[in-house]
Amino acid sequence: MKTESLVGLAEIEDARRRLEGVAVATPVDRSRALSDHVGGPVFIKCENLQRTGSFKIRGAYNRIIRLSESERTAGVVAASAGNHAQGVALAASLAGVPATVFMPEAASLPKVEATKRYGAEVVLTGHDFGQAFAAAEEFSHARGATFVHPYDHRDVIAGQGTAGAEIVEQLPDVKTVVVPVGGGGLISGVSAAVRATKADVRIIGVQAAGAASFPPSLERGHPVVLDRMSTIADGIAANSPGELTLAHVKELVDDVVVVSDEAIGEALVFTAERMKLVAEPAAAAAVAGVLTNVGDVIPPVCVLLSGGNIDPLLLLRVIRFGLSASGRYFAFNTKIPDRPGELHRLLGLIAETGANIVGVEHHREGAAVDLSEVEVQMQVETRGPAHIEELSDRLVSAGYHVEAT
Repeated sequence: MKTESLVGLAEIEDARRRLEGVAVATPVDRSRALSDHVGGPVFIKCENLQRTGSFKIRGAYNRIIRLSESERTAGVVAASAGNHAQGVALAASLAGVPATVFMPEAASLPKVEATKRYGAEVVLTGHDFGQAFAAAEEFSHARGATFVHPYDHRDVIAGQGTAGAEIVEQLPDVKTVVVPVGGGGLISGVSAAVRATKADVRIIGVQAAGAASFPPSLERGHPVVLDRMSTIADGIAANSPGELTLAHVKELVDDVVVVSDEAIGEALVFTAERMKLVAEPAAAAAVAGVLTNVGDVIPPVCVLLSGGNIDPLLLLRVIRFGLSASGRYFAFNTKIPDRPGELHRLLGLIAETGANIVGVEHHREGAAVDLSEVEVQMQVETRGPAHIEELSDRLVSAGYHVEAT
């Protein structure tokens, strides 16, 4: 694709005018914790404070508001597991356009209910996003409704690019911009806006390792469809880039790196604990990219925190996952003799090491438990990997078998 076919600054500025009074110009705040890690100033672009809780309203509204009268009458349709659904629902409501959104049957209840509250008709179908996507396309063909693609459309990219235009104005000295990447709509728009005014800025995309479709696509020169995906960052779990987004990333982005789910979990905990911000795993991926030093990050840095829509139950699980990954939470099994005082002895040894006991379960019955033994499942808070090693060594020395779970 030729460079002149990419989304340009004029389209992004047009989108900004359309979005006035609709999207919020989200704040940019300095993170001292990330700045200390990088050794220079790091700022957070807080799209988690955007309407609907993510950047998606920008592209969805810019796409829908440009429809013709006949297209508006026919309505719009979209497929999403969460953020795009809410963005389309609100954008359509503000534009006075009927909207139908197909969501996977397993979509989180808070996201489903939020999409309904924003005014869309929600259809739950399929086991995953791919099946919901196919159902939405079929609905579009059958009903004549306009399909609002989550990322691979010029108007969507231009709308997302307004966040990049704001970054340049808010941080005129920025040297590196770090963006989470799924299908590539956000980084395509942001890079188009940033490159048009500051050509020397380094732009880094971050994907979850379990849903990293851009590295192989960039290597082969065309969109590669992943056979399977597995990541806690469902907001960036796109199995393939689009033709248009791949062209933008190839031309405008310096590097696309990958981070593990463990790193994302740790970053989510870091964002909540050290930065006092609620983020979803997809947004935390960008923070993970900085924390794990996977890209050549030159300060001043702007990290785009793409959204904050996370189910509280998932937040609990991910925080525990993040604490385990960072060595601050340790779950293990052991066995003790089935006689009075043995559990007290075990708990006393753990307390002596300074670990905080979170949960205890003991079972007298089970295929792996002798008649003279009790299986004990423990969850403890620790100070990190060295503390876990100290605790394990102490228990083993006292005659306990320790099996991490």
